[in-house]
Amino acid sequence: MAKPSPKFAGNRELASLGAAIREARKQAGLSQESQATDATLDRSYMGGIERGEHNLTLMNLCRISEALQVKPSTLLVAAGL
Repeated sequence: MAKPSPKFAGNRELASLGAAIREARKQAGLSQESQATDATLDRSYMGGIERGEHNLTLMNLCRISEALQVKPSTLLVAAGL
């Protein structure tokens, strides 16, 4: 299991992005596990992203948005970023 980023865990922007990802996942009717599988990410890592514990890469954001069938910019706008 990936450890939370000691430098960025709890960061306002990451927490906001994680909340936007969680909301999009729920609206898509996906479980966290199925979304993680579709994005080829570990489920526990996906949970950490949704909690704002991980400073995800652009590539992981793209993989998540593809699994949700939305553009990465849609998630960023929803997060207020």
